[in-house]
Amino acid sequence: MKHEMGLQSKYFDYIKNGTKRIELRLFDEKRQRIGLGDTIEFTDPDGEKLLVKVVGLFRYESFEELFRDFDISMLADTSMTKRELLDVLNGFYPLEKQNEMGVVGIRVEVL
Repeated sequence: MKHEMGLQSKYFDYIKNGTKRIELRLFDEKRQRIGLGDTIEFTDPDGEKLLVKVVGLFRYESFEELFRDFDISMLADTSMTKRELLDVLNGFYPLEKQNEMGVVGIRVEVL
């Protein structure tokens, strides 16, 4: 199954360059449909597209919990700290939503 998701330029580039291998999202209804072997087409704000394959799915109650199990080099880029990335994610996805739905780390490989 193919999924489509928008992605900010910085994080799009991290995936494209291979420095971000786990995409982080709320485990909402759309993400619940993602399965191993599926593909995701990411689109950045300029319309550039990138196709990836889902090779892992990691469910957690919150991003903070997920961050305990993975190095920043898997989650973004070593130019960011875990705290910086966590602050960004908490801005997008309030803790109330994380607690309500849970979160998912989507391990991807660029095709």
